[in-house]
Amino acid sequence: MISLDLSNQVALITGGSRGIGAACVRMFRGAGARVVFNYLKRSDAAAMMVESCGEESTCAVQADLNGGGAEKVLVETAVERFGRLDALVVNHGIWPPQNQPIDQMSDEQWRSTVDINLHSPFALIRRTVAQMKRQTPLPGGTKGHIVLVSSTAGQRGEAFHCDYAATKGALISMVKGLSTELARDGIYVNCVAPGWVTTDMSAPALAQPETKKTILSTIPLGRPAWPEEIAAPILFLCTAHAGFITGEVFNVNGGAVLVG
Repeated sequence: MISLDLSNQVALITGGSRGIGAACVRMFRGAGARVVFNYLKRSDAAAMMVESCGEESTCAVQADLNGGGAEKVLVETAVERFGRLDALVVNHGIWPPQNQPIDQMSDEQWRSTVDINLHSPFALIRRTVAQMKRQTPLPGGTKGHIVLVSSTAGQRGEAFHCDYAATKGALISMVKGLSTELARDGIYVNCVAPGWVTTDMSAPALAQPETKKTILSTIPLGRPAWPEEIAAPILFLCTAHAGFITGEVFNVNGGAVLVG
């Protein structure tokens, strides 16, 4: 019988101290996986996560993921600590909250968003794929699962946030290309595309009554998602239940992408 059991598997989850990433860490541990995750500043939240999920099977690494080399440390830590790497969840990213017309967007903002949202995922994927190709396959011949977190903005764009939309759209294109490239190697590559989620990143916008009203008017289900509602599909895509799914954009946005 196929189950959601990930016992004896190892997952690397980025941005795991809060929001969607934290929900993923808890769910993957609940499914039996050993988990490595990174955090940037929230050492207190990371320590609490390790304690609650079990120090023997959970590892937190302070790492600034901007394509500058910390990605290498994360992959190496997963392999050194737990012996292999079976699932990569690329969840970290930034969304500059201020509206920025294209003619006023600074080179610094553009480069920062691209470095974090695109260059860093590329570096993580490259090293993860090399590791997955080297290791013994899982039962059934699978060598690993990669799930990237994109956005509705990557599919329909987002006015005044062209940097964010461009990087999230690029992740979707990466998924489509890599899924066909890596299928013969037994590596599955998929994408989850959330809309608005109740996280620290979206909190400033959702805290403004008029802005919140506008946001909710674009979501047919009438509310933002909870982080766990994004983490659950991510977990599913890393299990045997998703054994015939690769190259897919899994929309988890309350129907928002249909009406944008």
